[in-house]
Amino acid sequence: MATAPAPPQAPPKPTWDPRDPVRPLLRPTIRIRLTLLYGGMFLIAGILLLSIIYLLAAQALHIGSELPFKIVNGIVKSDICNFPSEAPPEQSNAAMNACVNEQRQHALDDLLRRSLFALLGLSVIAFAFGYAMAGRVLSPLGKITRTARQVAGSDLTRRIKLDGPDDELKELADTFDEMLDRLERAFSAQQRFVANASHELRTPLAINRTLLEVHLSDPGVPAELQQLGKTLLATNKRSEQLVEGLLLLARSDNQIVERKPVDLAEAAPRAVDQVRAEAEANGVEIRGERAPAVVQGNGVLLERIALNLVQNAVRYNIPEGGWVHVSTELQQGEAVLVVENTGPVVPAYEIDNLFEPFRRLRQERTGSDKGVGLGLSIARSVARAHRGRIIAEPREGGGLVMRVTLPV
Repeated sequence: MATAPAPPQAPPKPTWDPRDPVRPLLRPTIRIRLTLLYGGMFLIAGILLLSIIYLLAAQALHIGSELPFKIVNGIVKSDICNFPSEAPPEQSNAAMNACVNEQRQHALDDLLRRSLFALLGLSVIAFAFGYAMAGRVLSPLGKITRTARQVAGSDLTRRIKLDGPDDELKELADTFDEMLDRLERAFSAQQRFVANASHELRTPLAINRTLLEVHLSDPGVPAELQQLGKTLLATNKRSEQLVEGLLLLARSDNQIVERKPVDLAEAAPRAVDQVRAEAEANGVEIRGERAPAVVQGNGVLLERIALNLVQNAVRYNIPEGGWVHVSTELQQGEAVLVVENTGPVVPAYEIDNLFEPFRRLRQERTGSDKGVGLGLSIARSVARAHRGRIIAEPREGGGLVMRVTLPV
């Protein structure tokens, strides 16, 4: 008897009561922390700037209060200003006043120049300190972003598990972790359902195939029943292929835990050997060069990628003079499998539809005898499970260029 699924859990509740008039104000929120941080920085910078200006002003006043002249034997002498040797008292007083003003102006100019240098130095220190503090405050966001990127790569087992004060960022991280838990449960339940349903469908399909084969082996069966039995046997075979495809699709959606060295140059020829008879029957030539390209992964699944791509390239080809080119190589630290074929012209806007389950080009229907419509979906899922990618491009003159890139 199937057990009922566990009810979805609610997102984590905050550790503070929003109805409390005092507790939310005392909660160490990011707003309060940033206010205290930048307010304190502004206060410290203001105190430093005020102290520097005070010292510079005191020095300027000290310099500006010194008389720029002296009286020697009744004659006014100065190293800064020029005084007339013999002049009436009014002219001498005006000259001394102008000399004092010039001395004060020099002191003010020096104060302004030093204040600007002090402001520039404090600005550099303030920007550097603010940049460091902003990075420290925003570091939890960086952790959340990195985890989200890992989850986007189909790794739903990652969690943030953010430590620190109970602020908005921790609440966001906890909510994100809870969402990932629910997503992982949902995906796991979906994969288990597909796998269980596929396993349950295997038994009746195997029984049907056995009964049909036994029935067709009887030489006394009328021709009409023989034809009907062959049609049912072909339909049953197609259903078995669909079930196997669903099983492999559910399996390949997960990350590969156990990884072993696999050479694509060995996996590709094995896939080609399985399709060679069909290629010869369709008049399609398979060729290519395979250079060593070793990756860490599951050999059966990687061989399935090559098999699905080569099968598609053979089946969706031109009636006469068609070819399929299969090559493997290493490019910029990545293993690359390229399957190129002749065939009908494929519009660029329909490329993405090819990777959807049970989707084909407009001229092909799901009921076609060329497959069940899961080949490229399985190939893409296997590539993603190996942290790789698969790209399809229309080939000039017709056909496709399928490029699988896997990290070594």
